[in-house]
Amino acid sequence: MDYITAKEASENWGITVRRVQVLCAQNKIQGAIRFGSSWAIPKNSIKPQDGRYKKIKTKDA
Repeated sequence: MDYITAKEASENWGITVRRVQVLCAQNKIQGAIRFGSSWAIPKNSIKPQDGRYKKIKTKDA
């Protein structure tokens, strides 16, 4: 299996490296492995949905 770094994942997904590291630490990225202080993320991983925000329901007028 091919792996990418947290930096490469952040560039692919348009988020910060720190956010990728947090997602890895929270087990939100399937198959992410920690090597010392670095993360190895499967190349075919998809960006997890951001659970920090809820969708706002709009009322049709």
